[in-house]
Amino acid sequence: MSGREHGHELPLPHSPQTVVSPPKADELEVVPGFERENLQGWIPQLATEADIRAVIEKAFDYRGDVTITSKDGAEFTGYLFDRRIGTTLTDSFVRLIVANKRDRPAISYSEIAAIVFTGRDTAAGKSYEAWVKKYWEKRAAGEKNISIEPEALE
Repeated sequence: MSGREHGHELPLPHSPQTVVSPPKADELEVVPGFERENLQGWIPQLATEADIRAVIEKAFDYRGDVTITSKDGAEFTGYLFDRRIGTTLTDSFVRLIVANKRDRPAISYSEIAAIVFTGRDTAAGKSYEAWVKKYWEKRAAGEKNISIEPEALE
């Protein structure tokens, strides 16, 4: 028995919900973005373990090529696509996609002497907000069948 038979109403297990109507066709919901750092050309100092880990995280998020110089003098230039974070620098690794080569070198954090952000960040200036701005500029100019095509990478 629920108690309703005797005139007792039980509280609902959830609060009442408000129905929100969808936005109109010309309204956009814009979520604020974040400012990206311009890292191209940056040569960071790698003095401490914390510095090395922080710079590798920035390099992992960077959408351009980096050049890593190992302690034995070897240089690797490519896109840092993977990092394996271990408990020490020796058991932590980064992996690069090197242009025009099939191998994917794995470099231990402990062997990294320098990291330089050498390539152009291919996504710089290509935020959702920039795309929406271009769309509305074209629409305000009276263009029809608006299609915003991506730029060529290189």
